[in-house]
Amino acid sequence: MLEALPGPATRTDQEARRTRSVPIGTLVISDSPRIAGENAEHIRVLAESDLAWPPITVHRPTMRVVDGVHRVRAALLRGEERIEAAFVDGTVEEAFVLAVRLNTRHGMPLSRADRTAAATRLVESRPRWSNRRIAEIVGVSPTTVATLRDRSTGRTGQSNVRAGRDGRVRPLGAGAAEGRRRAVRVIRSRPDASLREIAAEAGVAVATARDVRQRLRVGEDPVPPRLRAAEVRDSGRGEASPAAGTPSAGDGKPAVTLPPEPAAHASARSLRKDPSLRFSEAGRTLLRLWSAHALDADQWQVLADSVPTHRLSDATWAARRCAEQWLCFARGMEERAALVRDRAS
Repeated sequence: MLEALPGPATRTDQEARRTRSVPIGTLVISDSPRIAGENAEHIRVLAESDLAWPPITVHRPTMRVVDGVHRVRAALLRGEERIEAAFVDGTVEEAFVLAVRLNTRHGMPLSRADRTAAATRLVESRPRWSNRRIAEIVGVSPTTVATLRDRSTGRTGQSNVRAGRDGRVRPLGAGAAEGRRRAVRVIRSRPDASLREIAAEAGVAVATARDVRQRLRVGEDPVPPRLRAAEVRDSGRGEASPAAGTPSAGDGKPAVTLPPEPAAHASARSLRKDPSLRFSEAGRTLLRLWSAHALDADQWQVLADSVPTHRLSDATWAARRCAEQWLCFARGMEERAALVRDRAS
């Protein structure tokens, strides 16, 4: 119901019929998305303006001003006792979402700090909403929302699904990664299949099927780094005690299992032969780092077994920290590759 409210800048006859004059003294001003509160100069400009103001928006159950606090303050500055208002229902949190949406689209825009704080709140109060959905409401990039989600104190309670802008609920982590791998199998078994056919058979969105096929064409991993990272996190939630059926190294210790290397990336070994990497300091540093991590399962097993019991927690933290840094690096390379593709097309 909150979503249906027309924006103040486009007031219609229908909206005019459902607005009414209310005593300013009955209004509540709180829970604003503006961290620093109202802007005194903006209030003065509004008070001195001869232009007609659009009606403010008020949350009917609480009488809280959802949109139009500056107009209320300007009206008080003029000595007015009433102001025209449009009412909305819904929960308090829905009212906050509407306040953010309206304040990013008209009047005095929210500052970057305001939008970041609002995005953080929505990430924690609406964990099932997708990064793009929150980004559209708040007016930041999906990448910014993803970063805030990773930093969120409520991260351990995050849902394994996301509700997108279209209202559809989609899996995350292991579920999303597995869906992409199903799409890969469909594409390889039926190269001429349409995107809709691939999506229907793999149980993914058409946009996901398109992205998977594009990645395969350019030799990229069909599962983005962020989903691989989520998959690792999902698989590591029970790490304190190996689950029944977990592969063992033969002495009661869980075996180190490496993910299969994508066939499309088998040529990565040729990186060390590339002159553009070999003949620059940064390139040689990367080659050394990659070589240091190019171990087989047996070698990783030896390293894992060498960690003393009383250091397992610290070693786990250090390993995950390194993995997160590499994933951030990979994400940056992936975004760069996407820009190159966009420019080429």
